[in-house]
Parts: sequence; structure tokens; C-alpha cells
Amino acid sequence: MYDVVLLTLGSERDAPGGCGSGGACCGGTTGADTGPTSQTDTGQATSDQPTGQVNTDQAGSDQADTGQCATERPRVPVLACADALNARGARVETVTARSDAEIDAVLARFDGPARPDGLTWPDPDSKTRLVIATASDGQLRAVLRRLVKRYAPAPSKRPADLPGNRTLPDLPPVAVLPLDPARGGTHRDLAAQLGLPRDPAAVAAAVLDGTPRRLDLLRNDGGSVTLDGALLGAADDAGRPLHWRARVEVDDTILTDGAEPLLACAVGNAGGYATLNDVTLLTAPDPADGQVEVAVAVPVVVRSAWGRKRVRLEVRRARGRAVSVLPREGRVPYLDDGVESELTRKRSWWVEPGAWAVWSI
Repeated sequence: MYDVVLLTLGSERDAPGGCGSGGACCGGTTGADTGPTSQTDTGQATSDQPTGQVNTDQAGSDQADTGQCATERPRVPVLACADALNARGARVETVTARSDAEIDAVLARFDGPARPDGLTWPDPDSKTRLVIATASDGQLRAVLRRLVKRYAPAPSKRPADLPGNRTLPDLPPVAVLPLDPARGGTHRDLAAQLGLPRDPAAVAAAVLDGTPRRLDLLRNDGGSVTLDGALLGAADDAGRPLHWRARVEVDDTILTDGAEPLLACAVGNAGGYATLNDVTLLTAPDPADGQVEVAVAVPVVVRSAWGRKRVRLEVRRARGRAVSVLPREGRVPYLDDGVESELTRKRSWWVEPGAWAVWSI
């Protein structure tokens, strides 16, 4: 039978530094992601947090979530999922990680046998399965970022058995346990977009009886990853979009050279940022097609037959393996998997086809 780890991310109240990326809690960031994104030449995984101990929580009373982060004690969905797994004979452990080092301690259980080249590689036959309890896509991203950091080899250590279109091996499948109900509106979380179960018992069934569904991953040169997508741009206090400029390239296609104003730019692995208000930015984002879809919204001044000027919104789109965004002036606010940040220099994303996977029925 399987050993199942139910992992939640702790609140920034619980430990200095927090968990996720950039020293912030739950996948948030206090700025650009920093630090190496691959294993060192000694084959050990890098870490940007001090060593910590995993805090193992026993089943107990539920404590309401008072913020965007998970609370210290398991919430009701976590306890219900643990009960469903126990009823099927699985050995279950609930863990709250409050730092990257504590996340790494859980992920180390997926390490495979020692390789001749010294690389740390995931064990494809592991009997351990991981359920990530998430209150946001940023929390899920925080764990995937640590998986990438653990298993991606340094360029100088790239092994011959790594596919030519990838910079990291197949990551271990994870199950997603959403802690909050599905939200309505145009923005849906990744679990809803993928049609993953939200009921704890159904999540438990997917872990024990399901099959891995492999999905694309976006890596970026800032040291982080993107599961759903990014939306660049901002609005004023009245909700009016602000103009900004940037050079946006998708493979060999230039969507804008940076000379004209932009209202928004969407980088889509999935469809979380497919629409902005009533404007369709992305038409067919697919997290399993090996491509990223990118769109820019450009205000264009046109004249009517009577000579009157009006502004229409032109949406330009392209698909490819990689995208780069180079701001021309100032700071560009953006959301990446729901996490707020600012872009001050060139940022590039590229597709890792089928790099990560979720358990699904």
C-alpha cells in the first residue's frame, strides 16, 4: 500500500522567511525570484532557505483560515481526505511546511537510487504519493518550484537520457486538494480548469486509483515556474487600464517592438488569464500541447468615414516554445499564477513539455 503525505503550506506568522519563493509565504514573492534553479555540480539540490525540520501534524480539530495561507492545524478538507485514505489502508502523514527547507524535506522522499553521474533524480517506482492542499495556485506553484529546484540538473551536468526538449526529468505526480470551493466568474483556479476533483474523498480516490496526467510547465529565467499563466499590466484606482511599453517576442515572432503602448499582455500555459474584462486575450491555451500562447492588447486609433477618431483594441496573438518580455520604461506590475510582482527587466518563459503531472481519474 502507498505512503501518502498530505502537505499544506504554513502561515508567515509561523516562521520567519515563510515558504514558497523569494522568502515570502505560500508561493508569494517579495520581488524577482533569485538563486540558482538547478542542481549544483556536486549533484546536490540547492536551497535558498536555512535547514528546517518538518512539522508533522496529527489529526485534530479544525482551525479556520484567517488569511491566504494555510493555518497551523489541518483544515477540514485535509482531515476528510486523510480519513478517506486511511479507510483504504494507506499510511497517511499530514505535514505543514513553513519554509522551503521544510518543503524540500518532504520532496526528498521521492529521490531515486544514486545515479552514476551523481544527479538527484526522482524514483519512478516510488510508493510515496503526495497530496498538496492548496488555498491558491500560488501555493501549488511553490511546491512545484521546489521540485524543479531539486531535480533540474545544472547545464554542465546535463545527462544523455534527458529529452532534447527538456531541462529536467519527469517530476513525480502530485494530487491537488483545493481548500476552498470553486469560484465563479472568469478566473478559475487550475484545479477547476483541469477538471480535477475538489471533494476530499474523490481526491483520495485519484491518489490511490488514478493515473498520472502529464502537463506542460513554464520555467523562467527568474528562477521560478508558471503552471497557469501570467498577466502583465495594471489599472488605476478607477479601474482604467494604464499604458505601458515592452518588446514582446514569441519564438521568432515580434508581437510588439516596444514603441507602442500596451494595455495588457497574457502569457498562457492554461486559461486562467484567457480573458480580461470582456476582452478575449487567449483563444485556445492548452496545458498539454507543448506550446505557450501569448497575446498583447494594443489600443489603436482609427478614423471613421466622417473623420472622427476612435480607439479600438487590437489583440495580437502567437504560439511557440518560448516568450520574452522586455519592459521599455519603469516597472510593470503582473500576476503570475495569482502571485503579484513587478517586472523591471527582461523576463523569459519557456515550455517544458509534460514535465509535471497530476493524479486524475
